[in-house]
Amino acid sequence: MKEHTLKGKVALVTGAASGLGEATVRAFAEAGCMLACVDIQQEPVERVCASVRSQDVTAVACRCDVRDADAVFSTVRAIGEQFGHLDIVVNCAAVDFTYAVEEMTVEQWDTALHINLRAPFLFAKAAFPWMRQQHTGHIVNISSTAGVRAWANSSVYHATKWGIIGFSRGLSVEGREAGIRVTTIIPGGMRTHFFDRFQDQGIPMPDPEKLQDPATVAQSILYAVQVPVESAVQELLITPVDESSWP
Repeated sequence: MKEHTLKGKVALVTGAASGLGEATVRAFAEAGCMLACVDIQQEPVERVCASVRSQDVTAVACRCDVRDADAVFSTVRAIGEQFGHLDIVVNCAAVDFTYAVEEMTVEQWDTALHINLRAPFLFAKAAFPWMRQQHTGHIVNISSTAGVRAWANSSVYHATKWGIIGFSRGLSVEGREAGIRVTTIIPGGMRTHFFDRFQDQGIPMPDPEKLQDPATVAQSILYAVQVPVESAVQELLITPVDESSWP
C-alpha cells in the first residue's frame, strides 16, 4: 500500500499545548508537515512550537479561544494566507465537567458544548472553502469511548462526544464531492493531564498503567490521514488493552 504522503502539507491542530494535541503536533512534524498549533494557552503552545522548530520543522503558534467564532475564522484565514493552503485540521481541544445534571451549572454545560462540539463545527466551516478550492483536505475530529458508552456524572461529555460522531458522519458526506475526507478518532483512556482537574472532586482516578500513551493515539490519527486517497477511515476506535469502559 502506498501511503498518502504528508510532506509539505499544512496541519492545524487545536488543543496543541498539551496532551493528545501536543502528541499529534509531534507526530505530524515527524511526518514532514508544517504545523499551525492552536491553543488558548499562549506560553505552553509557544513551547511546543519551539520544540518542533528545533527539529527543523515549520511551526507557528496561534493563540485562539475556540469558543470565539470570529477568532476561529480569523485564525484559519491567517494560516491559509500564510502558507497558501490548508490540508489537515485535527480538533483535539476538549473539556469535561464531571457532575450530576442537578449539580452542573448552565455555564459549565454551555462551555463544554462550545469547546467540544461547536468548535469543531467552526473550524470545519472555516477550513472547508480552502479545502474545496484545493479539491483535497482532511478533517479529524476526536470523540471518545464516552461517545459510544455511558456512565453517571458525565452527561455533557457524553452529549458532546456522541454529537461529534454524528457531526463527523454528516460532514463526511458533505465533503465527498470536494475530495475532503473526515475521520472520527474514538480513543479510550489516555495518560494526559485531563484527569487532574477531577482529583478535588473525590472521583477515583484510573490506574495510569492501564491507560494508553497519547502518542499512540496520535499515530492512529497519522495513519488515518495517510491512507491512500481512494479510501477513507471513517471512524477508528483505539483503547488500552485493559480499557474498563469497553465493552
